[in-house]
Amino acid sequence: MERLIKAVLFDIGGPIDTEEIMDREIDYQIKKSFRSRGVPISDIEYCDANQWAIDSFAPKTYHAIIWKLADGDLKLSREVEEELIKTTPKRNTLRNYFEIRDGIKELLASLMDEEILLGLAANQPETALKNMEQLGILHYFKYREVSGSINLRKPDPRLLLHTCKGLGINPSEAIMVGDRIDNDVVPARILDMVTIRFVSGRHASQKPRSWNEIPHADVTSVFELKSAIQKFLQSPPTTIRDHEPE
Repeated sequence: MERLIKAVLFDIGGPIDTEEIMDREIDYQIKKSFRSRGVPISDIEYCDANQWAIDSFAPKTYHAIIWKLADGDLKLSREVEEELIKTTPKRNTLRNYFEIRDGIKELLASLMDEEILLGLAANQPETALKNMEQLGILHYFKYREVSGSINLRKPDPRLLLHTCKGLGINPSEAIMVGDRIDNDVVPARILDMVTIRFVSGRHASQKPRSWNEIPHADVTSVFELKSAIQKFLQSPPTTIRDHEPE
């Protein structure tokens, strides 16, 4: 049976918001918090904890990094997390709240012109929607909810199902674009979606645990993303579960 793609679902952090400044400043703040409490975390130790969190498919990466560095000390972990939360406004101001990826606005506009349905599928607070509206990109999306507004978080596949329901489509009629194997590719493949991973940022080195978690395409630029989307719009795999990614 021929497969028809009607929609593209987007994660926000990674494909749309590069989060480069945010990640850098969060790393700095976590190390600063530990060191101010007499825990001499080296840059190498931090990198090892970061990679451990990524490799272990930790849903909340920063929680996992803090827990690893605290070596199971719950009190210390909570103190570092509380300080990380308190310093959020400073980071938001530094990065002007949203680090929009070059070329992504034009891609969203072209997909909308092609009458492709666009939906968000992101672990983000509701403030992300306000930021996107101020940047003039929220209106491209027919489905405009995030985890903070529906109380669901990836990798729970129900978040993606919620997006599909909002768009009026079946999951098999969608492409999922995200930057993480664990939070984006895995739940999307469970639901029989086409998957595109935007390889960037903190999770660029993340690897699938088996062939069932391989994205159907890896891209590193908006140009490559556009080409991959057009490829799957024109010639989607007939059945994702029966055909492994190229």
